[in-house]
Amino acid sequence: MPNYSQELNPEQLAVVEHGDGPCLVLAGAGSGKTRTITYRVAYLLEQGVKPEEILLVTFTNKAAREMIFRVQQLVGSQLYLPWAGTFHHIAYKMLKKYAPLLGYESNFSILDSEDSRNVIKLCLKEKGLDKKIKKFPSARVVQGIISFTRNCGKPLEDVIEDQYPQWLQHIDMLGSIAKDYSQRKKEANAMDFDDMLVRLFELLSQNPRVRELFAQQFRYVLVDEYQDTNAIQSAIVGLFSSVHKNILVVGDDAQSIYSFRAADIEHILAFEKHYPSARVFRLEVNYRSTPDILSLANDVIAKNTNQYKKELRSIIDPHVKPTLRVCAEQAEEAEFIVDEILALEEEGVSFDKMAVLFRAAFHSQALEMELVKRDIPYEYRGGVRFFERAHIKDVLAYVRIFVNKTDTIAWSRVLHMQVGIGPATALRIISSIQSAGEIPLADIELGLSARPAMGWQEVLQIWEAMEKSDKTATGLIGAVADSRYEEYLMSQFPDYRDRMQDIEQLALFAGKAKDVSQFLAEATMQEQFRAAEQQSETKYEPKLVLSTIHQAKGLEWHAVFVMHMAQGQFPNERALKQTKGLEEERRLFYVAVTRAKKNLFLSYPIVAGYKMLMGGPSMFLQEIDQDLFEEQRGNNDMDYSHLSDADDGVVYESLDNGWSSPKKRPTSFLMDV
Repeated sequence: MPNYSQELNPEQLAVVEHGDGPCLVLAGAGSGKTRTITYRVAYLLEQGVKPEEILLVTFTNKAAREMIFRVQQLVGSQLYLPWAGTFHHIAYKMLKKYAPLLGYESNFSILDSEDSRNVIKLCLKEKGLDKKIKKFPSARVVQGIISFTRNCGKPLEDVIEDQYPQWLQHIDMLGSIAKDYSQRKKEANAMDFDDMLVRLFELLSQNPRVRELFAQQFRYVLVDEYQDTNAIQSAIVGLFSSVHKNILVVGDDAQSIYSFRAADIEHILAFEKHYPSARVFRLEVNYRSTPDILSLANDVIAKNTNQYKKELRSIIDPHVKPTLRVCAEQAEEAEFIVDEILALEEEGVSFDKMAVLFRAAFHSQALEMELVKRDIPYEYRGGVRFFERAHIKDVLAYVRIFVNKTDTIAWSRVLHMQVGIGPATALRIISSIQSAGEIPLADIELGLSARPAMGWQEVLQIWEAMEKSDKTATGLIGAVADSRYEEYLMSQFPDYRDRMQDIEQLALFAGKAKDVSQFLAEATMQEQFRAAEQQSETKYEPKLVLSTIHQAKGLEWHAVFVMHMAQGQFPNERALKQTKGLEEERRLFYVAVTRAKKNLFLSYPIVAGYKMLMGGPSMFLQEIDQDLFEEQRGNNDMDYSHLSDADDGVVYESLDNGWSSPKKRPTSFLMDV
């Protein structure tokens, strides 16, 4: 068995030995959270607690496997912990036995995300909403609305009003679809992932005998990543611990960043309110980052008011201060990052020990181009590479048919997006276009019936907008972006705003090309590069990591670059409009900073977007004590006095006025929040 006093620091040891009753463990980044939990389980087993009397719950299968493995190592046996796993794993085990109490057979099916979406498609079809009806959400969007509603425990009306206001006019129909969807699943003796948690809560709350059975059995309830629990999950663990009151939750309110999944930070912040006798432990010794990085991280998160105060302390020797790089534009920012990556590699830091993190996927486009140019291998996490994204391919298809009307592949993609145009009709239209020669599209006789004619008219409207543009690659992309294609994205995808920002980034990339043909060639070569790269992946090769910050939580690298820290980009403008949105964005920045072990680089471009508007630094950069980082400037001989700020219209003098410094910033960069 472990030697607890030698293998744990005093903060961790206190949790392990004195974790009875309600306990809140505030585990700072890199403080040995998993170590503390697994030692606590080993300690309980050593004290005679039976494995089946311990409920250990976490969020991912990977985390569950790691904790079980570590416990087995500590106790020196292949001990079986029957109630250790994810929320869904625990729910499934219980529902298999007690499903008949809820009106299900014990052999109920589990629907994955695609299965669930297909059922919703049937509901839409039954109501005549499956024909790409304009301004009605797709099955994917409806699925997201229903899922969020189930997890947050709020009425559908409130969720749509708060999270999806663009669909308020369809609130009654969405409610009807949600009801039909639930009924279809019940008739099929099937549950989706959300049902598993909702039904488990119903089982426990509506059946006192079952609740008492499990609450008596589970002498100790331990919950990992408690800050990420939603309303249903928090309620479930509360019911499980209702008898013995030995509930130990571990988490970090400073890393609560998943409200878009219905996670609620109030569960961890209000723990002492729900359990007045709770003990609070703080794990503040950090084993990951240098004191230089932690000083900046502590300064960042100190600006939040709705939190438990913590001060991370490092056991590592000081290294170098974090670097803030002020760049003229996105291309320069990409060049700076790649130069530093290559310099670190020369010093012996392999590519896979470095990561570039960003708030939104579209921020990485210029960097991806630079990495390809310099032949640096990388892997993309948290999404699809830029030129492989569906909406980017859609817009490229429009540009391709404008340049080459006989491009049958591009025409096929464009037509299949339209109302009433199926594969057979698309082939007929394409054949007519090829036969028409130089006849204008609007004059081609197609003989379409009403519904496909409606879709064809939308194509012609976008075509006309492209005709009226300046016919540059940027102009053509802008014409598509400003057309009804935006309505299409809104109806099909819950993240349509992010997709529109991707298209703006594509327009910026297009502006660097000599002409439209060169732009299309460059875009095609990006796709070909990826295809060739996939074919050559026959042996392991260290790769740089590109990742959204959300996907990076829980990970760490020797060197971390947090890019595009620009006004209007990070914090995300949409988040600022939401209740508590600013503090969650600041927590997201904190998560990014605390991924770094030795080197931390922050950067932003002064001008961004295809309109080349001046934005300036993120408000988060302005908040940081300037003594905590070294500031570098890029191409200072460029004059941007003719550019105006995207938000307030203020004209700035030049790059030499020092406004990026926290002590020398114009009041127009201070946001009233």
